[in-house]
Amino acid sequence: MAEMRAFRDAVGVWAAGGPGGPAADLAGRLGVRTAVLLEGLSDLAAVEALAARRGRDLDAEGVCVVPMGGAMSVGRYAGLLGPPGLGLRLAGLCDEGELGFYERGLERARVPYTGFHVCVTDLEDELIRALGPARVEGIIRAEGDFRAWRTFLHQPAQLSRPRQQQLRRFLGTKRGRKIRYGRLLVEGLDPEQVPSPLDALLTSL
Repeated sequence: MAEMRAFRDAVGVWAAGGPGGPAADLAGRLGVRTAVLLEGLSDLAAVEALAARRGRDLDAEGVCVVPMGGAMSVGRYAGLLGPPGLGLRLAGLCDEGELGFYERGLERARVPYTGFHVCVTDLEDELIRALGPARVEGIIRAEGDFRAWRTFLHQPAQLSRPRQQQLRRFLGTKRGRKIRYGRLLVEGLDPEQVPSPLDALLTSL
């Protein structure tokens, strides 16, 4: 796990304009064959949590999950890791509203779009819909965040929003909360509730 994390860090340095040699060396030494491109750390937490639930060791399988820090970076990462760069197979998740960035970036990198799966709104929204608001509120209560949640609901901007939108917004109101709940929401799913984009991604790896 530490070595694959080192590869992921080396890719981040490379994407920021640093040297690509360390990433290439680690990819060869670790036998990396697939890179899963995700927009952020909350998506990473969810993918890793589902892999663990299914008994998958992605590192041992040569699969590295890479958070890109936003959809606008997909062209850069696809170029470095896909056919123009390391030649890895690429897969990933895409928020519905960011589809254009993915289509253009993957086309430039000559990467097939078939490995990428689109979430309606985003992955948090998919997970909240799969669980249902009542179960998500139960997870919030179990995590000791219910008081903050009730306070949040009294904000004027939230009063007219549907409960699902309120929950999604709440997860993004505190630094690190989306990441933590990315894992917790996946752990709270029944096996048949896994959102189809997330299920299809893991199944394809």
